[in-house]
Parts: sequence; C-alpha cells; structure tokens
Amino acid sequence: MAEKKYIIKQISIFSENKPGRLASIAHALEEAGINILAFSIAEANGFGVVRALVNRPDAAHETLTSMGFMVSFTDVIAVRMRDEPGGLFEIARILGEAGINIEYSYAYSGKEGAVLILRIDRVEEGVRQILQAGGEVLISDLFQ
Repeated sequence: MAEKKYIIKQISIFSENKPGRLASIAHALEEAGINILAFSIAEANGFGVVRALVNRPDAAHETLTSMGFMVSFTDVIAVRMRDEPGGLFEIARILGEAGINIEYSYAYSGKEGAVLILRIDRVEEGVRQILQAGGEVLISDLFQ
C-alpha cells in the first residue's frame, strides 16, 4: 500500500534511569556515525525509555544491543502541523473522529515548521485519514 512509505522505524531503548545512561547511548551512536533526528525520554519505576528517530535504525539497534541495552522497533508517523495555536488540535481531531487512538507522541519545531511524531494504533488508516483531510504526512525517507 502507498501508506507504507510514510511509516518510520523508531527505536526504543530501555535502560535504568540513572546518571550517565543517556550520555552512554548518545556517545555509542556518535561513535557509530548514527545521527539522532528526534527523541523523547519517559520514566517509570526507575527505568527510562528513550524513543528516537535515527538515520540508521538497524545499525543503532545493533550498536545498542551489543552494549547490553534492550532495544525494540516501533512504527510511527511524522505529521507536519501548523506551528501556531490550533495546530495540534487539527491533527488530534482528525484521528479522534476516525476512532484512531494516539498512544504517545512527541514533537519538534524548527525553521521548516513543526512536526508531530505519532504512535497510533492503526497506522495505515491514520495516514489515510490525515492525507484525506488535507494534512501532510512526511515520507520515511526524510528520516534516513
């Protein structure tokens, strides 16, 4: 399906939440020549989950698992949104009205505008709904 070109392979790294762990992850990726394009950190019960979009997800997985980190892949999408009041509402409304659940998200904003990274329960249907509503979903090649 055409929607597949929009699916981005995100890495999730599970680690003890203690000083130096993020530095260790970031340094290992730097040494492997892997660029971190976006990331978020969540904490629960003394453990952290670093979710990241990197330019070489398979190499990042190999690098980090060889260091003993538990790493998994998750399919996410990146949606360009207006960088002004109501931008997030537009995307959330489209998905909510289609019955698509947002499991988590994170965003970044720069010169080219704001981008919302979304983990949703029905990825391909979510892409279809956003595109049909006139939204812009970024192709995964932009994150390689």
